[in-house]
Amino acid sequence: MAQISDVRIGKRLFLGSPNKLGVPVDPVGLGKGPAIIRGSGYLEGPVLIGDPTTFTKGPLVNEANLMIARCGNPEALPPPPSIFKISSFANPPTPIDVVIGDIVGPVGIAVHALVINAIVDTITNYICPTTNWVGILNHTGIENLVGFKNLTGPEIISANKAQFGAEARIGSKCTIGAQVINGPLIVNGPFMVNGNASWSSSIVGTTKKFDIQHPTKGSGYRLAHGCLEGPEFGVYCRGKLKDVNVIELPDYWVGLVDPETIDVSLTPFGSYQELYIDSIQWGKRIVVKNSSGGPINCSYIVYGERMDVERMVVEYEGNVPKEYVKEDK
Repeated sequence: MAQISDVRIGKRLFLGSPNKLGVPVDPVGLGKGPAIIRGSGYLEGPVLIGDPTTFTKGPLVNEANLMIARCGNPEALPPPPSIFKISSFANPPTPIDVVIGDIVGPVGIAVHALVINAIVDTITNYICPTTNWVGILNHTGIENLVGFKNLTGPEIISANKAQFGAEARIGSKCTIGAQVINGPLIVNGPFMVNGNASWSSSIVGTTKKFDIQHPTKGSGYRLAHGCLEGPEFGVYCRGKLKDVNVIELPDYWVGLVDPETIDVSLTPFGSYQELYIDSIQWGKRIVVKNSSGGPINCSYIVYGERMDVERMVVEYEGNVPKEYVKEDK
């Protein structure tokens, strides 16, 4: 291979003969006549920049029209820190700093951001086995993920997040704003909510508890309580009776509680009393009487099963928990 020294070309550089399927053509993109673009060039074959050994492995040597590898020239000191860089320092950055495809639908790289522009709003689908994002990812619009999504760093969502299907997450997740999930949420790790969390359906878990700062021991101590478990979706109300014999149930119990499931516990206070339930009237009032004829002074707890939801099936076949298992009442 013959070598020459520095070459300076005043107009255009052509390597090869422009043709399309064997027919000679002019590179009209470089201009013609008075509109010729000085300093432009045409290369008929692939271009390789950087380490020449990077693209010589395997049966396909010519892997792409443009092949860029890390610089292997020992005279380039210090070595360039990146393989490919586009600078907008001399001019304000625009979405057409880099154009892939037609100019009307650019994928532009602005300052430290990837901006995807289109003529109309649409849904962008990324389909790949694994997508890794390192840093902060801001989304405006709809994101559909098929595969795994691994986040290293914070994810900021400034809008509602609608999700259809399951989300599996290992580690903690911090979301500022509302999040709407239409489907099961599977979390393998801590899940913290600084604010209200609302569910329009049931919550299924191995245990349920509250964990708060200790109300009397102060900083450095916490208090945890677990929920009482039972084979039904039950509610209760409690209170005291003194010199009266009627328990007035909350008004909403008429539409919430099945009156056939109401149970009452009475605890006499101050002295022995022969208390009993005389009647439960229309699921609204409970009449208490003292068999010995004395005054009534007691506390009470009233239990009932909800009738606004499907009745719980305590035992069923399966390997995973079910949100709802329907059963005729």
